[in-house]
Amino acid sequence: MEALVIMNKTKQETFAELAREHHREILVYARVLTREDHQSRDIVQESFVTAWENMERFDVTRDFGSWLRGIVRNKWRETMRRNKKQVALEDEALESMEAEMLTWQELRQDGGPSVFVRLEHCISKLPDALAGAVKRFYYEGCSTDEAAEKLEIGGATLRKRLERARQSLGECLKNQNQEG
Repeated sequence: MEALVIMNKTKQETFAELAREHHREILVYARVLTREDHQSRDIVQESFVTAWENMERFDVTRDFGSWLRGIVRNKWRETMRRNKKQVALEDEALESMEAEMLTWQELRQDGGPSVFVRLEHCISKLPDALAGAVKRFYYEGCSTDEAAEKLEIGGATLRKRLERARQSLGECLKNQNQEG
C-alpha cells in the first residue's frame, strides 16, 4: 500500500490521530441527526470507513471535521432513503448545525478546552440527582420513562431535574466563556 506521508506521519498515523480528535463530536453530530444511539454509532463507523478509503481525496487545506461531518450527513441521508424515512431536518437546519460545530472547533483550536471537556467539568459540579438524570437521558440515550425508572423517580421529576441541569450547565459554560 502506498505510504502517504504528511509531516513525517504515515496515512494510518495521520488518520488515527484525526479520528481520535474528531470521534466524540462526530458521534454527537450523528446522534442529533438520527436521534437513535445505535443508528448514530453505525453511521459514524461507516463514515470513518469511507473517510479512510477516501483519504487520498481529502484536501489538506480544508477542515477535516467539516469533511467528516459531510460524510456523516450523506450516510444519514442514505440511511433515511434506504429505510424510506422522511428526512427530518431541512438543509437550513443542517447548515445551522454545521456553523455551531465550526464554532466549537474554533474554540478548541484557539487553545481553549473543547466544549465536551468544559461540559464534563460542569457536569461534575452538578448535584448527584441532576448529574444522574443528565447521564441517563443524554449519555445513555434512555427515554424519559426508562431514565425515570432507572433513577426510581417519576417522569415529571426527571423532566424537572433535566430542566434544572440544563440551566445550571448553561450558566457554568457561560461563566467559563467569560473567564477564558
